[in-house]
Amino acid sequence: MGYDIAMETNDLITGADGVTRCWWSASDPEYRRYHDEEWGFPASSNVRLYEKICLEGFQSGLSWITILRKRPAFREAFDGFDYVRVAQYTEADVERLLADASIVRHRKKIESTINNARRTIELLEEFHSLVAYVWQFEPPYAERPAAITRSALAEMTKPPAAARLAKDLKRRGWSYVGPTTAYAFMQSVGLVNDHLEGCDIRTRATDARVDFLRRNR
Repeated sequence: MGYDIAMETNDLITGADGVTRCWWSASDPEYRRYHDEEWGFPASSNVRLYEKICLEGFQSGLSWITILRKRPAFREAFDGFDYVRVAQYTEADVERLLADASIVRHRKKIESTINNARRTIELLEEFHSLVAYVWQFEPPYAERPAAITRSALAEMTKPPAAARLAKDLKRRGWSYVGPTTAYAFMQSVGLVNDHLEGCDIRTRATDARVDFLRRNR
């Protein structure tokens, strides 16, 4: 494991710091930071929402830790995921990015990131923010499991709300946004709180979502 563990169960891990976390956060310190500070917490910036959906697309076929480790390089390569600037990229930029060994060099994913920047600008002409758009797809209570457990998460790879989001994005011309990617995005930006029951961070994420919704609805 990536750091000291005081107690471990199938679903939860209590670290030497006394904090109980979801099992997957133990494999790497970067995972722990992401678990504790980002995953399940609402993102309110258009840039960060665009970045997250693009990085989830880059993750397809790879491990998320690979993307996390490369995220600083991705941000540098894609102008901080400023979608206005990325939307102006040309074939020369695609070739520049394909030559950049610090990121994932996959032509279709790079081209998708540029395409999705342009689609973001179009979407913002209709909605005042990406927040307003994506939170339309927050799953209703009836579509959520009675308890968030590891086994429940294993069954939620393509839930209905994620399928609806993916379908609407594709209708709008977005790419690399299938239901699995859409659900990972929903988890990462707090549309759902999939910290397991018993995870100490779950309460923090819940409180952050309540505060976020109070300010944005």
